[in-house]
Amino acid sequence: MLFSLTKSRTAEKDRAAFESLLRQSQRQAYGYAFRLCGNAHDAEDLMQEAYVRAYKFFHRYDENLPFTAWLFRIMSNAHIDIVRRKNRIKSVSLDGHGEDGKSDWEIADETSTPDREMLDGALEDVVEKGLSRLNPEFRQAVVLADLEGMAYDEVAVVMNTSVGTVRSRIHRGRKMLRNYLKVHAPELYGRYEDDLS
Repeated sequence: MLFSLTKSRTAEKDRAAFESLLRQSQRQAYGYAFRLCGNAHDAEDLMQEAYVRAYKFFHRYDENLPFTAWLFRIMSNAHIDIVRRKNRIKSVSLDGHGEDGKSDWEIADETSTPDREMLDGALEDVVEKGLSRLNPEFRQAVVLADLEGMAYDEVAVVMNTSVGTVRSRIHRGRKMLRNYLKVHAPELYGRYEDDLS
């Protein structure tokens, strides 16, 4: 009976600690998920999947590491899994008819959501588009380092790679983003030139 009671108290304590860390990281995690996915719906799905995985494996969390770094690593792996699953799903043309065969498809306007309005102020649309065109590994490295403000060693932990690989990905990602801005938004390029060097 005593073992059962102790186990129950420990589980309750872990749940409370997890919920506290979840509340503290929620905004930052959503921003990272949105930048990985590019839209609100997929970002919400990714966050849900990442938080479920994090809760399931919370007993493996090393309290000496920042929770966000651990969570971002889980989120990165979940994102890779989701992208792989999507590549196996059959696509449907929006030019055709809806599921009933008669009506047109109705598509939600993702640009009018409050979270989109919040993030619109964070980065220019052309920068978001430039980021979305990067290879996922380069985009992830640039977002973690430049937008989330993580140190290279923290990015390496999240991406499960070496610091040298992180440096290379950030360098190449910034270079690709710089070239994209030169072509698509030369007036903005000057504003971001120092950040992309």
